Amino acid sequence: MPTLALYVPLKPKPGKEAELKEFLKQGAQMAAQEPGTVTWYAIDEGEGRCAIFDTFNDEAGRDAHLNGPIAKALMAKADELLDGPVQIHKLGIFAVKG
Repeated sequence: MPTLALYVPLKPKPGKEAELKEFLKQGAQMAAQEPGTVTWYAIDEGEGRCAIFDTFNDEAGRDAHLNGPIAKALMAKADELLDGPVQIHKLGIFAVKG
């Protein structure tokens, strides 16, 4: 069972909603190449807002993800796509149905 997660809410700049979603679809493909990332979700929160939610078995996997290509790509595109700074929330998971 994964015990760690990240939640990253993303508010696109006006007119950048579709571009952000396309960018996140590429993120899913990149996450498939990360052995330490158990699950990776791009979430539509409504009203144009999106989020990333991903899970990890250990801190090493989470750290590798935070220092990997997806995070670097997001930070490189943040000023162009996002209305505000990227906020990364580190979460713990204590129960799972599965």
